[in-house]
Amino acid sequence: MDRNLALEVVRVTEAAALASARLMGRGDRNGADQAAVEAMRKAFNDIAIRGEVVIGEGERDEAPMLYIGEKVGRCRDGDAEMEIAVDPLEGTNLCATGAPNALSVIAMGEKGRLLRAPDTYMEKIAVGPRARGAVDLRRTPTENLRRVADALGKYVEDLTVVILDRPRHAKLVREVREAGARIKLIGDGDVAGALNTCFPDTGVDVLMGIGGAPEGVIAAAALRCVGGDLQGRLVFRNDAERERARGYGVKDLDRVMGAEELAGGNVMFAATGVTHGDFLKGVRFTGDGARTHSVVMRSRTGTIRYIETEHHFTRSPDYGW
Repeated sequence: MDRNLALEVVRVTEAAALASARLMGRGDRNGADQAAVEAMRKAFNDIAIRGEVVIGEGERDEAPMLYIGEKVGRCRDGDAEMEIAVDPLEGTNLCATGAPNALSVIAMGEKGRLLRAPDTYMEKIAVGPRARGAVDLRRTPTENLRRVADALGKYVEDLTVVILDRPRHAKLVREVREAGARIKLIGDGDVAGALNTCFPDTGVDVLMGIGGAPEGVIAAAALRCVGGDLQGRLVFRNDAERERARGYGVKDLDRVMGAEELAGGNVMFAATGVTHGDFLKGVRFTGDGARTHSVVMRSRTGTIRYIETEHHFTRSPDYGW
């Protein structure tokens, strides 16, 4: 995974972001997601990899494109074999309502190193580089907040915790408030929430709570690139989900997994903003084109590149849709 490939991958998230942004605020979450999927899959055809989707839109019968097990990329002799985790539109509701922090994201890793996460829930805690090693899902939220505060040189009352706004988090929200920390409740998009812990300008210190397991793997890849920390533990709603996890090769269903176990080896992460957010700007249409704001990161070097692109639809008709 060299730097040239990293820059090529950004074209894939850009294509998905441009397509889904056309439907921003129109209340059609499924339509926006489908537009992102179709654009991302088409853009993959020009990337010099032999890729396999290990986290995608679902099983083949449920998702005609970017399904788990689908082969993507140019797929020629000599192209690198890669495992790919995609979320063409992370935050479908955010895009449908025009809310902040909708992203198009991709994580790529070496073969056999990305967790093949079942479509179930995952309990997560994520922090930035300065609090790396301070958190443990086996501790209480209050204990974790105290340890994060110590690592950051802050009071607990200074911390901001991102939590998905869900009924299942009522107890967590109550404990965090009793501990004295501040809370930012978000409707969707916990990949963006995890990423925000790594960048001081966002004002976010910790992500806590239960979200999607596939998103946990993608977030783990991103945080490994910037030196952050994430732990996850699968949360099952029924026995069928447990059996599904075993079928994906998960042996210890109750294990607390670190970022290396979720997304190990040499990984790469790319994201393009769909709607304006704390971390990336959204797509801005200009009449004859659009501007996009993206980031690409590599775990090997820790390099973070922000890319602002001007797209001219008359010269690049594929982006005009």
